[in-house]
Amino acid sequence: MVNLWSPDSEQQHGFYDGGMTGTDSPSEVGYFFVSDRDASRAARTWWDTHADEYLHEHGDFLTDHGFVWGPEGLTESQAQLLGPPQSLAGQRILEIGAGGAQCSAWLVAQGAQVCATDVAVHMLASGQPVPSRVCADALALPFHDESFDQVFTSFGALPFVFDARGVHREVHRVLRPGGHWTFSVTHPARWMFPDDPTEHGMTITRSYFAREPYVERDAQGQVAYVEFHRTLADHINDVIAAGFHLDTVVEPQWQAHNNQVWGGWGPVRGALLPGTLIIRAKRPGRPASPPDASTTDARS
Repeated sequence: MVNLWSPDSEQQHGFYDGGMTGTDSPSEVGYFFVSDRDASRAARTWWDTHADEYLHEHGDFLTDHGFVWGPEGLTESQAQLLGPPQSLAGQRILEIGAGGAQCSAWLVAQGAQVCATDVAVHMLASGQPVPSRVCADALALPFHDESFDQVFTSFGALPFVFDARGVHREVHRVLRPGGHWTFSVTHPARWMFPDDPTEHGMTITRSYFAREPYVERDAQGQVAYVEFHRTLADHINDVIAAGFHLDTVVEPQWQAHNNQVWGGWGPVRGALLPGTLIIRAKRPGRPASPPDASTTDARS
């Protein structure tokens, strides 16, 4: 059953693509701190407003590859971070920040029982016809404890939310003991370089340790787009603090067949500079008996 409801809280998804575009060009762009409320409101509003544009521009790349972990083009069928495809059948898997739910659709085709979540209801409604889609905040997932065998996100939620550690804690809650949490984000090294995918984007212009988020304001002075920076140590320590054991870290190389230019990602710079970081972590403990089918239903 498709469940497309909108919560009061906010969260979002996507590969970073330069923020506002076209007639929505920002009146102010910079690096400065904003409130959690402003950041989350901007995330939901931006992705709902630009869902059709985003899917029109990038939908073919995402859909044709089935399940990609980042603009480099590394697919889940190659990486098998969730396990061999034949092992996915019957697993209860949650996607956070699903966007158009392309990754979830690929998992459904492998026989997995998947729920795709995103804060932008228009993004979910315009994407792939995954049977279970829930508009939900990654910081307040509407599921019972220990409902899922695995949880993942491909560039969803974490780059755009103020409280990343809170997302990790919430994933830990809904994940069964022994289950894995796998996520991809912008590689922290990218923060030092301009958003230029060519050889001209290879000069460091910003400190790796500067944690002020990238912010765009609209003509009314409202925060319209926010993206947060965390160092490699920040990501790892957030995962550990949430109760996970670090399992695997991947820095995917640019795929030789991939000519896609995506914001600051592209084959020229991608051959030299990492653009994506993938982390897989495990919730300690032994799994109990499989959860009832009702435990993955959205709570009212």
